[in-house]
Amino acid sequence: MSNEKYLTFALGKGRLANKTLELLEKIGITCEEIKDKNSRKLIFVNEELKVRFFLAKGPDVPTYVEYGAADIGVVGEDTILEENRNVYEVLDLGFGKCRMCVCGPKEAEELLKHHERIRVASKYPNIAKEYFYNQKYQTVDIIKLNGSVELGPLVELSDVIVDIVETGSTLKENGLMVLEEICPLSARMIVNPVSMQMQSERIKKLIWQLREQLEADI
Repeated sequence: MSNEKYLTFALGKGRLANKTLELLEKIGITCEEIKDKNSRKLIFVNEELKVRFFLAKGPDVPTYVEYGAADIGVVGEDTILEENRNVYEVLDLGFGKCRMCVCGPKEAEELLKHHERIRVASKYPNIAKEYFYNQKYQTVDIIKLNGSVELGPLVELSDVIVDIVETGSTLKENGLMVLEEICPLSARMIVNPVSMQMQSERIKKLIWQLREQLEADI
């Protein structure tokens, strides 16, 4: 075991990381260091198991994995689609479920039906572009926003928005609704292509164990 290379995980900060660590614990992969909320460490290691973890902002996780700074990453499907990095998506972890949708006021329904040129505000310009240009064949002007995209239609910056919907309560409170669903989303495990070759046996075993555990949890 001592000569074995570390298997490095990049986890999206917050609920995703917590859920992932809970799942990994069930198959015997633990890291006590990461549980210390007062720790100022950036990298957490289990020397015995030769695994290490670091937490990153969601959009950065695929970057760390693509460039080999992490062998494995766990992040939402929305981030994978938006970042479009050279990584292998190997497992749907089944948590963090939500939907990517086109939302707006009821009257915007007609604009979508008739393929009119409209303005679309989104934190996910690449997903919005892919959907409107390559699936709906509708020409749109895409406006990138980083904050509350629901504001877009309310202040007439945009006709509709493309955003993640969990419960839809924020939309409802602001007089907006889901107009079209683009795709379902959940947490996914991604792997660096080189790591998949160099540590093939170890990574495949991990994927198999996780898949078994996810099936047992259903």
